[in-house]
Amino acid sequence: MGEYSKALSSFERSLEIQKIALPPNHPGLATSYNNIGMVYDNMGEYSKALSSFERSLEIRKIALPPNHPDLATSYNNIGGMYDNMGEYSKALSSYERSLEIEKIALPPNHPDLATSYNNIASVYSHMGEYSKAVSSYERSLEILRKPVPSTHPHLTLAKRNIQNLRNRFK
Repeated sequence: MGEYSKALSSFERSLEIQKIALPPNHPGLATSYNNIGMVYDNMGEYSKALSSFERSLEIRKIALPPNHPDLATSYNNIGGMYDNMGEYSKALSSYERSLEIEKIALPPNHPDLATSYNNIASVYSHMGEYSKAVSSYERSLEILRKPVPSTHPHLTLAKRNIQNLRNRFK
């Protein structure tokens, strides 16, 4: 935990310097808020992480084009916090928004799309919507099969998630 405190202190100091040196909606500020959010996430302080990720998103919405991949990252991070806090409908909405942006901004077989489908599947699973979860896991797997070798850890995880859900149906 001590290392997270040091990281948080460093990121917060960096943010204070950036606030002085940069315009108020500079993308660098968004990155700093995102980094702070990641530390809070690792510390299990999800509401603080969510607040930082939301501030990052606010800046990115102003500073970046509407379908920039960094916006997808922000929505994904926000979805993760809602997921961690058990607010699954909000998590699903954020993950779906991330996926919408990724579909526009990234190549069709980019691993980030697979991650988004995996995150959506996880939320569906938490919500008890297992057929939707399996469908999303399968979409993730379909994407991962193309650009990565069959031994890739994301591919292995996707296969295991599908099998775990199928075992619940037996």
